[in-house]
Amino acid sequence: MFNLEKKVLEDLGAVITVEEVAQQPDLWLETLKIYEENKEKIETFIDRISEGKEKVRVIFTGAGTSAYVGDIAVKHLLLKKNRNLVFESIPTTDIVSNPYLFFNKEETTVLVSFARSGNSPESIKAVDLANQLVDDIYHLAITCAKEGKLSQDLKDKDNAFVLLMPDKSNDKGFAMTGSFTCMLLSSILIFDKDINEEEKKNNVELIAKLGKNVVERDEEIQQFVDLDFNRVVYLGSGVFAPLTREAQLKILELTAGEIVTCFDSSMGFRHGPKSFVNEKTLVFDFVSTNEYTRKYDVDILNEIYENDIAVETVAITKDNLNENFKEFSLNEAANIEDIFLVFPYIMVAQTVAIMASLKVNNKPDTPSATGTVNRVVKGVIIHSYE
Repeated sequence: MFNLEKKVLEDLGAVITVEEVAQQPDLWLETLKIYEENKEKIETFIDRISEGKEKVRVIFTGAGTSAYVGDIAVKHLLLKKNRNLVFESIPTTDIVSNPYLFFNKEETTVLVSFARSGNSPESIKAVDLANQLVDDIYHLAITCAKEGKLSQDLKDKDNAFVLLMPDKSNDKGFAMTGSFTCMLLSSILIFDKDINEEEKKNNVELIAKLGKNVVERDEEIQQFVDLDFNRVVYLGSGVFAPLTREAQLKILELTAGEIVTCFDSSMGFRHGPKSFVNEKTLVFDFVSTNEYTRKYDVDILNEIYENDIAVETVAITKDNLNENFKEFSLNEAANIEDIFLVFPYIMVAQTVAIMASLKVNNKPDTPSATGTVNRVVKGVIIHSYE
């Protein structure tokens, strides 16, 4: 797929999305450079907020895919030693509809807003509500659009810092791909203080290599998509549990619901959702590198395989598992934390989603034929809050 001529991809309505998935490894290297150039300014900003404070709430927020950025980051950061910062992930859609549940007037709070365009009504309203309801409020906007309203509103504020992602991360296609991975990578580079700068650089260079490897092996992924299925399940543990939601969303979006999806944790799947699996279901599991955790990932894969209830059961894994079910292995021997494997893993899922879209004769670049679902959400009525 990634080797098809541009004219062919244009005819398929896939040229933008294919290009934006394939370019991500280069964007990650650019994101690292942006982080390095802004590191001291960001640290000064956060130090100023946290100095002398017993606790500072850091709320990651966004809508849809941008919300999943925070869900994944928080899973990784919960046990990290980082000043007096306490991390949470709350979607803007929850904040806007229920602000009284999430803001404490007397708690110093940093609202970290993830946004591709920065023009979603919820993104803007969440910032306004934070300003309205919290006395000591600060904003870190990690966004892909310099001219977006979020960036423009916050860029000159004393209590805010705007970090712009690479220009090409502002996806022109319908689905968030490079925007998602660049914003997530930035959050880890900024807030994970257990990794030194050299390790960060090495990890980003490694995932860029692994991402390019995924692009080169698209024919292997195509073999899974060529199977007879109309349902897809994504499973995972730890940081991969919230990643499953983003993975299934890409298929749901790009096929316009023609392929039905389900997601869950590897252990949670048995508690009802496993009923979703039938003979036309393709099951993927993002396998952890943690020796203890991966046992549970492998257990559910083996169980589904031995039940013989799915068309195929596939492990997406760093290294070979040597089990009976199928696997897409990155064939990487180096030690690497799960959070960094999120990036090549989601590239596999993004590739599956494009191929699935084409399989059902949809157009990945403009998948909503009715126009009722849009790249930037429309139709949201924002109500004043007293």
